[in-house]
Amino acid sequence: MRTVSDLVSEGVSGRAVLVRSDLNVPLDGETITDDGRIRASVPTISALADAGARVLVTAHLGRPKGGADPKYSLAPVAERLGELLGKEVPLVPHGQRPELADGGVALLENIRFDPRETSKDDDQRAEFARELVDLVGPDAAFVSDGFGVVHRKQASVYDVAQDLPAYAGGLVLSEVEVLTTLTGDPERPYAVVLGGSKVSDKLAVIEALLPKVDSLLVGGGMCFTFLAAQGYGVGSSLLESDQIDSSRKLLESGKIVLPTDVVVADRFAADAATETVPVDAIEDGWMGLDIGPESVRAFAEVLSGAKTVFWNGPMGVFELAPFAEGTRGVARAIVDSTASGAFSVVGGGDSAAAVRALGLPEDGFSHISTGGGASLEFLEGKSLPGVAVLER
Repeated sequence: MRTVSDLVSEGVSGRAVLVRSDLNVPLDGETITDDGRIRASVPTISALADAGARVLVTAHLGRPKGGADPKYSLAPVAERLGELLGKEVPLVPHGQRPELADGGVALLENIRFDPRETSKDDDQRAEFARELVDLVGPDAAFVSDGFGVVHRKQASVYDVAQDLPAYAGGLVLSEVEVLTTLTGDPERPYAVVLGGSKVSDKLAVIEALLPKVDSLLVGGGMCFTFLAAQGYGVGSSLLESDQIDSSRKLLESGKIVLPTDVVVADRFAADAATETVPVDAIEDGWMGLDIGPESVRAFAEVLSGAKTVFWNGPMGVFELAPFAEGTRGVARAIVDSTASGAFSVVGGGDSAAAVRALGLPEDGFSHISTGGGASLEFLEGKSLPGVAVLER
């Protein structure tokens, strides 16, 4: 893949560059609650602007349906990006060509306001891609820097890369290098920590990783389907009954480590009544919302000896204080393992959000991914359209 360094070496002063970033950040009204993805996008944008390029950034926010929706406007993102870059970043309406000086940066309004961006019709996407090229001119270059969207065949990710000279941004390049390490011949012992809600969401990656790992630690809501596969009652905990047989077969590997105690609550609320109980003592009407302290210690013991660690998915409902300690404890164990020389990767999404929300040191991990879904599909062995088009 050609890189941003290659592009800058070729000379970009006065040249338009279309950059696809991943700026899909969580909002509370118009307030950004986690700007991690915006901060991660700054190095590539800065490198281009500092070299004199005229940078037009495209990105999405949420999943607007059927056209423009003020709730999903990128206006707060443009303001925050400008603060981080130290310059004004105007928000450009669709169809309007930005007026940019050399070194200037503008952000196109939410790319998904046009339904052709995500269309399954190749011709519709290609038409929209040509319109994007018209905004920057046929002599422009394209930089793909939104790893969180490279697993999608979308106009601003895939089709534009066929109409302009295409380059991998720093984020995409580093993600591919890190994940290639995990799928190649990582240093052992190799431990994977998986959490999140559903076994069905992670089934493919579990099947792909089990032959390659030494230990696979399972927490989060998905652990209760595995516990049910062992014959335990799980009360009102999240349960995918249709995945019990699959979970039972996966357990035959002998590599899966499950919690031995959980934090249960009588309802899903921060002020619910809670107890910590062994996994064989979850009563009817109670739901498991976090792994317990005994489980954290057991997971930490496995992680302390690991040389490679991949973590994707929280251990509990970390957004609610009574159910955050499992995620915090396991994350701290990964930080400790990293300090002892392990190579650790946080697989984006909720895991990356948990690192920031729980006040954990981002530099305590070897790498924090910006693309949860893309990371998992890469580890499953799938071809990512937005990466494949760059390799061509």
